[in-house]
Amino acid sequence: MKTSKFFSNRKGTTAALTASKSCRVAVLVVLIGLSCGLRLCRGQSPGDDVAGATVLTRGPVHEAFAGMVTYNPEPGVVISKAPPAVIEEMPPEERPEGDNITWIPGYWGWDDERSDFLWVSGTWRALPPGREWMAGYWGQTSKGYQWTSGYWADASVRETTYLPAPPVTVEVGPNIAAPSEDYGWTPGCWVWYRGHYAWRPGYWVLGRADWDWCPSYYSWTPRGYIFVGGFWDYPVARRGVLFAPVYFESSYYSRRGYFYSPTIVIGLNVFSDHLFLRPSYHHYYFGDYYAPSYRQVGFYASFSFQSSRHGYDPIYSHQRWEHRRERDWEHRVETSYNNRRDNEGTRPPRTWDAQRNVNQSTTDSRQNNVQVAASFDQLTKRKDGPMRFQPVAKAERQQLSQRGQQVQQSREQRRTLEAQAVNNAGRADRKPNETIEPAKVKMPRSPIVAKQPGQLGRNQSPPKAQQTPKPDPKFQPKAETSDRQPNMDRSSPQPRKSEMEKQPTPRQNNVVPQERQVQPGSQPRSKESAPKAREESPQDERRPDKKAQQDSERSANDAAAKAQEESQRNARGLEQKAQQENERRAKDANVKAQEDSQRNARSLEKKAQQDSEQRAKDSAVKSREESQRNSSGPQRQPPRVSEQPSKQRPDPGQKGAMQLLRKDRKEKSN
Repeated sequence: MKTSKFFSNRKGTTAALTASKSCRVAVLVVLIGLSCGLRLCRGQSPGDDVAGATVLTRGPVHEAFAGMVTYNPEPGVVISKAPPAVIEEMPPEERPEGDNITWIPGYWGWDDERSDFLWVSGTWRALPPGREWMAGYWGQTSKGYQWTSGYWADASVRETTYLPAPPVTVEVGPNIAAPSEDYGWTPGCWVWYRGHYAWRPGYWVLGRADWDWCPSYYSWTPRGYIFVGGFWDYPVARRGVLFAPVYFESSYYSRRGYFYSPTIVIGLNVFSDHLFLRPSYHHYYFGDYYAPSYRQVGFYASFSFQSSRHGYDPIYSHQRWEHRRERDWEHRVETSYNNRRDNEGTRPPRTWDAQRNVNQSTTDSRQNNVQVAASFDQLTKRKDGPMRFQPVAKAERQQLSQRGQQVQQSREQRRTLEAQAVNNAGRADRKPNETIEPAKVKMPRSPIVAKQPGQLGRNQSPPKAQQTPKPDPKFQPKAETSDRQPNMDRSSPQPRKSEMEKQPTPRQNNVVPQERQVQPGSQPRSKESAPKAREESPQDERRPDKKAQQDSERSANDAAAKAQEESQRNARGLEQKAQQENERRAKDANVKAQEDSQRNARSLEKKAQQDSEQRAKDSAVKSREESQRNSSGPQRQPPRVSEQPSKQRPDPGQKGAMQLLRKDRKEKSN
């Protein structure tokens, strides 16, 4: 009807018929395409969720976008369910501007609350200069399927070294004052040095506004531990675009010809307002994990993870550095967390659909508080955003889409190499005194490689690498406790029914269950069969006692380890204090000797100067007297009184008188 009206004023009978025919042809093409299974569908639309796909506004952060740094690396989580086939993913039609931006495909992550997998969407990422992305993977073990995390490797090193398990960290925070408030503390770590582990102490690093320092850490693999050296990364505001994770039903993504292109982005403000860390799952998490029960299963708020000495949070450390002149900033962050923990209504929604349905009568500040996600189209049209976007050519999109297959091949190659048995992989049958040597393996090149710093522009090139202190070979690690196995499998906690099965409201507070060990092949028991199972299995009644005993032993071991650490720390403190005192005394003695030497030199110089002045003065007086004598003529001086007889020559008259006198005396005597 609208088409006919549009052409009515143009004598458009022929045109109208042509347009109507074109519309019929277009509809027919669409129907044929749908019937033939052409790939014309997406995982979700910007407006709302679709049946079989739920866009989440909370969940894990893509490892390539932000990776964790733990002091004591742990094996990945083990589950009994095999991961699905990787979804074919198509990047969006626009990307952030920059020569170092690329698309990194997504992967399957485990959601223990649903007891199912969710899709961690791909990301537009500004690659850390000089690094290459080694993607994580799910590997099959004797107990199920275990996750091995990805990491940013040094692109200039072609061999990967697998090391034995590093000792328990002795990092306790800064032990010396910062040079100024512009410096941030980098934690110490164990490094492989001359055939064994040696402790490399922490040090202060000058902070940068446009760069985020990621310190050295270890990444666990089935073959051993990989040392990831420290590097400069872009801050969160410059890293790229983080897309929302999606929960798919298997019937949705298994359709013929299906591909997925993300359209919902996560606001980067979640990294300052709603960020959590989960060491046992090796991921950052964002969104609503404020309920106290989440802390019991290993979720840590960003401000508490580092203070509790579990590890180092580069994102929070950079934010604290940016607010270093605000005395109450850390207190405000903790107060905000406590408010959301205690008040369910202040927490952000958990799905994209729930966020859109937030009551329109709420205040602007309330909307800003719960705003977690937005459509990608809305983000690209913003003129005041921190990023600028540019279109992606069709050929480039197809090429980036095929990169998912290349990344999957890289995963398979890495999984094959790390599944091979080697002597130093931390085997369960390894003897305590068995000699362990590192294993070097040539790893194939990753399809995601960043440019070297020299190939980037001035604004993209990072600062120079930090000069790290030398390791101390004399510092010996403490004895390992029996409950810490280097490559022990960590089973997944058995969750309750998923939130989606319970159909919660956007403000419902769901409690996360306690972690339990899941054996391969076992399925979560329903609530109806739970009492019967407990009656049939009397061993379950003894599990609390056994668990309590294990917890008691673990607490005792932790207390002993803590006491030993405290003793070592006190000994190191006293030794350091004595060394500093000796250095101070030596410095004072050196300064005093130098001052005495300078004082004596000045005294001698002054005395020499005085003697010189006196000689000059005497010479001047003598010259003046001589001048006066010469000007006044010869003068008769009185005879000088002397005890010695005069040796002056007598005049002739006197000589004659004396001769007459002697002659007279001689005559008288005759």
